[in-house]
Amino acid sequence: MSFFAKRQTTAGSSSAAANAAAANAAAAAANKPWIEKYRPKTMDDISSQEQAVAVLKKTMESQNLPHLLFYGPPGTGKTSTILALARDIYGPEMIGSRVLELNASDERGIQVIREKVKNFARSTVSHNIGTQSCPPYKIIILDEADSMTADAQSALRRTMETYSKLTRFCLICNYVTRIIEPLASRCAKFRFRPLEEKHSKERLEMICRQEEVKISPEAILSLIRVSEGDLRKAIMYLQSASRLMGKGTEIGEDVIADIAGTVPESVIDGLEGCWLSKDYKKIAAEVQNVVADGHSAAKVLSQLHSRLLKNEHLSPLQKAKVAEVFGDMDKCLCDGADEQLQLLSMMTRVSSIAA
Repeated sequence: MSFFAKRQTTAGSSSAAANAAAANAAAAAANKPWIEKYRPKTMDDISSQEQAVAVLKKTMESQNLPHLLFYGPPGTGKTSTILALARDIYGPEMIGSRVLELNASDERGIQVIREKVKNFARSTVSHNIGTQSCPPYKIIILDEADSMTADAQSALRRTMETYSKLTRFCLICNYVTRIIEPLASRCAKFRFRPLEEKHSKERLEMICRQEEVKISPEAILSLIRVSEGDLRKAIMYLQSASRLMGKGTEIGEDVIADIAGTVPESVIDGLEGCWLSKDYKKIAAEVQNVVADGHSAAKVLSQLHSRLLKNEHLSPLQKAKVAEVFGDMDKCLCDGADEQLQLLSMMTRVSSIAA
């Protein structure tokens, strides 16, 4: 009997270990940032970039991938797209050995190009590994390539030419004008647009359902508005709001505004109302309240500019003059001028134009 009892204990301990491992995996998934947890895994999961996805799928079928250059604003799916493409080409088992990902803003010197990139690019690979068939080339992803030095970009151009039969390069950047022309001309360019409202809304609502987050429709629209087409930023704000409010409590529009650091609409209404008044004391008091509440002058200026575009009471000429005043203030803020004085100066000048 003791023999069987011992075996039962062993089985029980292995079962307990399996349960503990499952619990640890669940805890790790719960603590994972949502931007990684809900990152697209396949090309079909990519939102809003239909043209780029369609062309890349056609290219993937022919197994003749060119060098790629993805450019566009942050949070529009550039890195996720190339990772999903690599996963579709190589599968989850081979992606680690066939794909090299470097963040060029951290490792951007010419030495990195000569050592890491060149050594990875020169090694040959076969068509098949086991039963899986894949193209006979590797992929090197250089994220934030617009931060690379000019010397490093020139060295990369030569490496791309030499090892084009063995390796494909994918450059990812926010500003395509910072990529030297000889390098950009060797790549197929894909522009990633800011996400449309409907695609961002669908993705955010899906995450809310998966995570059991209660959020009002107005808060969803506020998330989309403050993120300005950056889905990554919207998901981060949503996770922060969820942690702040906890499960079961509905997230409102005011919570999103607090987390995103945007200026409340009531404050912008008060400043906009001062445009029609030439009362200096009223303008000074309103500016004093804005500064005392700790609002950023740059954020106030950005939101006032959005209001200016929608303003129906000002003529096109008045709007042009006000926009010029906004430009002067933005320049002064970038040069380190005092925020309160710049807000006061801007408001008095705009008041003289709008009144």
